[in-house]
Amino acid sequence: MAQYQLRSVQLWRGLLAGLLATLGLHTAMAQNNPPKPEAIYGTGSKSFKLATGSPGELGLLQALGEAFDKKEGARLIWIKAGSGASLNLLKTQQVDMIMVHAPEAVNKAIAEGWATDRTLIGSNEFYIVGPKSDPANIKAASSGVDAYSRIAKVQAKFISRGDKSGTHQKEMDIWKKAGIPPEGNWYIVTNDFMTASLKKANAENAYFMTDSSTWVAEKEVAPQLQILYRGDRFLVNTYDALAAPAGSTPDRDIAVKFIQFVGSNEGQTIIQNYGKSQYKEPLYNDAAYAKQYVH
Repeated sequence: MAQYQLRSVQLWRGLLAGLLATLGLHTAMAQNNPPKPEAIYGTGSKSFKLATGSPGELGLLQALGEAFDKKEGARLIWIKAGSGASLNLLKTQQVDMIMVHAPEAVNKAIAEGWATDRTLIGSNEFYIVGPKSDPANIKAASSGVDAYSRIAKVQAKFISRGDKSGTHQKEMDIWKKAGIPPEGNWYIVTNDFMTASLKKANAENAYFMTDSSTWVAEKEVAPQLQILYRGDRFLVNTYDALAAPAGSTPDRDIAVKFIQFVGSNEGQTIIQNYGKSQYKEPLYNDAAYAKQYVH
């Protein structure tokens, strides 16, 4: 009996050692393979790494980063990643901060202690766009869930990003509410960012859920599509900025200063006005507007 217990203890110690070694290997791999910057904004001597998706693609990040650099002399190093990937980069301490639209995942990150300084910075909303013929008749839908149910019922082509981004998470929430597992030849997964997926929807003459900011800025890439459903409160898309915990990344403190800047009157004014001169309407709403949709 004693010999059996000794062997059991040795076995569990071996398994624990293997697990710890695996975790250490994953951490080392992340550190040895840092994410490549998509762009760098500013010329200051200091710098910080920020992961996000659409705000970078649409130029808002550049406007904010260059304004911050003038005040603080700090370069913003943009790592292009959707919300899910951005959260993982923060968790593994590969970036100093993130800007994401995934409220439930953010709640979990805060609760687990690997994200801090949560700051609501703005919002946009999701539109369901599709072919002008609207084969699923989602123009008559009463909600986002109803629109998705109509699409699935006739098996009209639907484009999914499928990349665990904030957009993909919201899409899956809607399918779950509809009680429909999306599957079949009509359901097309891109594993790509917003603009690329919008182009794919145009090529396939398919439905797609795009954020309003991307649609305003990039609708020329999808001339076969139009907005067919909007207005569901559940489709409002709130953005949070989050930083790594104190002491966990080299440039975390300057990242926190950037978060404070984005939340300040100066930063919020940039968000309120961004896009007006080029598109005749702003691409994002500010935090004061977004606050009413936090849930």
